[in-house]
Amino acid sequence: MKSRWQNDAADRMVAHYAEQGVCADVAMRVYTSRLLGQERTLVLHGGGNTSVKTRLPDLMGDEIEVLCVKGSGWDMAVIEPAGLPAVRLAPLLKLQGLDRLSDEDMVNAQRCNLLDCQAPNPSVEALLHAFVSHKFIDHTHANAVLAVSAQSNGMALCEQIFGPRMAVIDYVMPGFELAKVVAQVFAERPDIEGLILHKHGIFTFGSSAQQAYQRMIDMVTRAEDFIANKMQNLIRTPSALALSCGFSMAQIAPIVRGALALPVGQGGYTRMVAELRTDGVIADFCSRADLSNLAWQGVITPDHTIRIKNRPLVLPMPEANNLAGFRQVLQQRLDEYTRHYHAYFQSNNALLAGQRTELDAMPRVVLVQGLGLIAFGKSKKDAIIHADLAQATVETVLAANAVGQFEPLPESALFEMEYWSLEQAKLAQGKEAALARQVVLITGAAGAIGLATAKLFASQGAEVVLLDRDEATVVQAARSVGGKALGLACDVTNASDLRSAFDAACETFGGIDVVISNAGAAWEGAMATLDDSALRQCFELNFFAHQRVAQNAVRVMQAQGTGGVLLFNASKQAVNPGANFGAYGTAKAATLLLCRQYALEQGVHGIRSNAVNADRIRSGLLSDAMIASRSRSRGLDEKDYMSGNLLGQEVLAYDVAQAFLALALAQKTSGHVMTVDGGNIAAALR
Repeated sequence: MKSRWQNDAADRMVAHYAEQGVCADVAMRVYTSRLLGQERTLVLHGGGNTSVKTRLPDLMGDEIEVLCVKGSGWDMAVIEPAGLPAVRLAPLLKLQGLDRLSDEDMVNAQRCNLLDCQAPNPSVEALLHAFVSHKFIDHTHANAVLAVSAQSNGMALCEQIFGPRMAVIDYVMPGFELAKVVAQVFAERPDIEGLILHKHGIFTFGSSAQQAYQRMIDMVTRAEDFIANKMQNLIRTPSALALSCGFSMAQIAPIVRGALALPVGQGGYTRMVAELRTDGVIADFCSRADLSNLAWQGVITPDHTIRIKNRPLVLPMPEANNLAGFRQVLQQRLDEYTRHYHAYFQSNNALLAGQRTELDAMPRVVLVQGLGLIAFGKSKKDAIIHADLAQATVETVLAANAVGQFEPLPESALFEMEYWSLEQAKLAQGKEAALARQVVLITGAAGAIGLATAKLFASQGAEVVLLDRDEATVVQAARSVGGKALGLACDVTNASDLRSAFDAACETFGGIDVVISNAGAAWEGAMATLDDSALRQCFELNFFAHQRVAQNAVRVMQAQGTGGVLLFNASKQAVNPGANFGAYGTAKAATLLLCRQYALEQGVHGIRSNAVNADRIRSGLLSDAMIASRSRSRGLDEKDYMSGNLLGQEVLAYDVAQAFLALALAQKTSGHVMTVDGGNIAAALR
């Protein structure tokens, strides 16, 4: 492993934070914490922790000894000084004299001794950092160290590889008990440079940030070199499953996603969002004929079990032209998986004599033989984290098997971590947003109504896919939505474009739950003199495109089997035609009936179909030029034209977005048309 230390970069960081009143010790702690956190083979997504012992002024201005240790919820890759809360060191050291300390009392003691009561909770391993007298301490879950440690003879192997510079300690649950064990080891061997925690990770110590960091790099390099030498002797054999099964992940992912959804209430589902991995080491791993045997029977470090459970669900490669058979095998294996999880909970919960509430039994990682990996989470961000942890597991298991045979911690230890109240608290959040875990696809999404809708749905927790014709425009629109919004160039009048866009959405998020068919444009002209080509062109965009969008949506939603929502942007013109707008009005009238036809036909599948009937919305369709033209034709100024309704107010794109949101959430409404026009009796539905 290459050291990333640079003297000039370290000096710049110290100078930068000095301007903010941050002492050099904390600035250096931030610098090396980031170096560790940015190396994915050392630390992933908030894992690991670091600390420094220094002196800081208290409220009275007196300098006192403190431990600045990584705070819960902070990611070392991007940590700031605020992510290293300062805890009074002397009270922590007194805790070493206790024989026992509950997790809750430990957390309370740490919080009570914070210099800033609003700071995050110190790491659950803060006492370990306190009890070891070195100034700088680093802790990571280095893949290479885990690979050599996760063996039946892992402790002896680690002693051989790392030698007397490191102490090797058998697995102990993090917290007070582990801190006490480490304190005893350090008292007996004060000259050690660090610790190897069996099947857990590695600590290194130093009198300076650079020394602790360099010792981490040196020790991890020893493990990497040992593994590399073992791997040189391996002979790779071609996979027997390298042939294509004829199905893509875009077809498979929605089926798996739907199977993992949990029913709630009457016809509702708690879904998850997916992240797919289909290349590199994942492709090699999933193409192996012995995948079921090779897939891990326990995570590489106990922290991971909180997020991805202790094992993946393994599925066979789908047989060609037999998705029905794949569905059947999927359900059989999922039933087996959940039965095992229930038994795992019941047996281990009884052993610990606890009153724990069982978590959902659904896997967070699915390996599909011959295709790849699908990770699931409550959001796209969570799904990516789970996929990264799964990929690190794959890499580490392969390395461990090159050394010997991967042997994780026993299920009892993993259960204790998975149901550890302190770790569960990290993931616990308040009530989820109304559209959390749902994927929404919007056409015409770079326009006024489409973009307002995308932003509103994203604010309600949805993962959003934006489709529009111009790539640069729709990508910029997706950026303005924020989060993990996906912007795709797509001509909705092109069947191939639409199919590709829906497939891309499934490959990105695992499926689609709400589709808002919004794209449209108006053609002006009297019907008696309108050219056939203009009428056909208008119908192609304002009717046939809606039909193709709905067909693709239904295809995905039926594959998921968890219902869904179709929402169409109709128009006042559909029920109250205007002069010289016949082409647009007749196409929109057809679309209005299309919406109700889908409601009629798809209700049996739990798919709801509704429309929004809006009027006079400033947009690409009703441009400034068209507003000026139609205002003049009515003898009105533009303000009076745009607010010509019963409420006397201009209707905005956001108002239409709110109507789409209301219909998306109306679980018992289908075949409905919601009017958003400020009140227009002439256009009211009969």
